[in-house]
Amino acid sequence: MPRTSQPGRSVSSKLFEILYAFQPGRTRLSLAELTRITGLPHATVRRLVLELVQVGALHRATDGTFTVGLRLWRLGTLAPLTVPLRSAALPFMEDLYTALKQHVQLAVREGTEAVIVERLSASPAVDVVSQVGGHLPLHSSGVGKVLLAHAPEEIVQRVIGDGLPRLTPRTITDPQRLGQVLAECRGTGVATVREETSSMADSVASRIMDADGNVVAALSVVVRSGTVYLRAVTPTVIASALGISRRLGWTPRAGVR
Repeated sequence: MPRTSQPGRSVSSKLFEILYAFQPGRTRLSLAELTRITGLPHATVRRLVLELVQVGALHRATDGTFTVGLRLWRLGTLAPLTVPLRSAALPFMEDLYTALKQHVQLAVREGTEAVIVERLSASPAVDVVSQVGGHLPLHSSGVGKVLLAHAPEEIVQRVIGDGLPRLTPRTITDPQRLGQVLAECRGTGVATVREETSSMADSVASRIMDADGNVVAALSVVVRSGTVYLRAVTPTVIASALGISRRLGWTPRAGVR
C-alpha cells in the first residue's frame, strides 16, 4: 500500500479522514475547512479532494465547496444491515408517525454510540439533537440504553470507563444506577428516558431482534415532555419493534440474546 510522507499514515487513511470530516450538520465544506478538521497539510487535502471529485466520491459546487458525491451515497445505501432493517422497519415507523405525529427513529450501535439510520418527524414535534446519520450517546438516549443493555460487557465497561457526561440535569451519571437501568431494560426490552439527552424531550424505545435472537437495532418515539403519557405509548412501540423483528426472521422460539 502506498505511503505518504507522514510516517505511519497511508494514502487510504488520509482519504478516509477527509471523507469522515463530513458529518450531519457539516455536509458542505471548503478546502480550508477540510484542512482544519483533518489537520492534514493543505496541499495534501487539495490533491486528495480533487482525486475524490474525479471518481465521484465528492462533488464540487460552483462556489468551490464540496459535498458527498452521488456515487459514495449510493455505496453507503448498500450497507448489509441497514438495507433490510430499514425496509422492514419503515411500514411500522410510518404507522407510529401517523398515529402519534411525533419523532419516530430507528438506531443501531456503532462502537460506543448509537447511529440513527432512519427517522420520521413532524414539524411541530419537540426539537431533538439527532438526525439521520447522526450519533446519540448510549448512556442517556432511549435507543442508546436499549442497545447498550444488549451489548457485550466490554462495551458497557468502555462506556462507563469513558465517563458518563451530564447532558442535562436528569442524565444518569452514576455507573451503579445506570447498571440497574440496563438490567431492567434487558429484562423488559424497553427503555424509558425523560429529559436525559435533551431538555423537554422524553422517549420510549424497544429492541429489535434478528432471526437468531440478537438485538440488532432499537426503535423509539421521542415526544415533548408532558405532552404524551409514555406508559400509554409503550405497548404500541413494543408491538412495532416485535413486528419489525418478525420481518427480520425472529420468532419467540429464538428468544433474545
